[in-house]
Amino acid sequence: MYEEWFCKRLSELRIKKGVSARDMSLSIGQNPGYINSIESGKALPSMASFFYICEYLKISPMDFFHSDSPRPKETNELCDELNKLSDSQFKNIKDIVHDLAKK
Repeated sequence: MYEEWFCKRLSELRIKKGVSARDMSLSIGQNPGYINSIESGKALPSMASFFYICEYLKISPMDFFHSDSPRPKETNELCDELNKLSDSQFKNIKDIVHDLAKK
């Protein structure tokens, strides 16, 4: 059950990035059919390969498994920027987001 979900999630994130399975495989240093073999359920990545996949997709491993996040990459980038703000700036942004979410 989890293997099937993993395969679908990888495919979904790869397609969202707009890259072919072959190009992604080669970009992470694997053979051309590597990502296709994972997406088709024939193989699962090692832990090290999973981290390379997440790095390539520019998401955290947590984001990979948090499938209800429609924009994991953008959320991570936003969080990185938010962490650079002062406490008062952060509070202001938080208030704005809460106000926008109500609408």
